[in-house]
Amino acid sequence: MANYNVSGLVTLSELAKENNQSWWVYIVVCADHSFYTGITNDIHKRLSVHNSGKGAKYTQSRLPVKLVYQECYPSRVKAGQREYQIKQLSRSDKEKLIHS
Repeated sequence: MANYNVSGLVTLSELAKENNQSWWVYIVVCADHSFYTGITNDIHKRLSVHNSGKGAKYTQSRLPVKLVYQECYPSRVKAGQREYQIKQLSRSDKEKLIHS
């Protein structure tokens, strides 16, 4: 989790740290067969959090979730941009992406 200074901005040291780690865009399939797309810098931990019921509100009532797709990016910004693109896709386009 990012450290924020008093003004609510990410500190320079935290920004530098974020730039040196990989960020993942992922898609999980929920128990009701719906998809959830998110980003994280620790995909195994994030899946564990989702399946413990403490992850995103969307997945809490749709457990368990299973990882079906992932992409790696060098920064949180790039991962966030890709997450937005994937969330705009139709279900059939997400299925094509998963099976590609």
